[in-house]
Amino acid sequence: MPEITRTRPPEDADERSTLTGLLDFLRSTVELKLNGLTEEQAFARPVAPSELTPAGIVKHLTAVERFWFSIDFAGLDLEWPWSEDDPHGGFPIAPDDTVASILTSYRTECARSREIVAATSFDDLARSEGMTFNLRYAVAHLIEETARHLGHLDLLREATDGEVGE
Repeated sequence: MPEITRTRPPEDADERSTLTGLLDFLRSTVELKLNGLTEEQAFARPVAPSELTPAGIVKHLTAVERFWFSIDFAGLDLEWPWSEDDPHGGFPIAPDDTVASILTSYRTECARSREIVAATSFDDLARSEGMTFNLRYAVAHLIEETARHLGHLDLLREATDGEVGE
């Protein structure tokens, strides 16, 4: 597994550097929450009656990256990240999912999102039909979404193996 490095964004940067830096810091923290878990731990549901698993949350965040940046904002013709049975983006796990495959997919999707963000203005509007948000909104939304689910990952990780931290 590649080394996971978190870099705090500068506190006195411009808007783009601040927002993308915060999002990248949160993305790295997501990876750290799975780091060190066994397959069994990553796919366990340690907080009853919730069906949330650490791996399921990261898989959900991968789909959110694809949906907001690649599909809705950039208008790319990519596979829809959720099934017809779960069109609003739940946290399903497939039988062949592994921690490594989920982290690889997350890293790949985040890299594609970074490329899209770097190539466009924060004022650019989403390209998909019926979408009216700009890139600034998408980045802010992903910061909120990633941070919210990191709270879930904190709880699940502590319940799984007692590990606490940022």
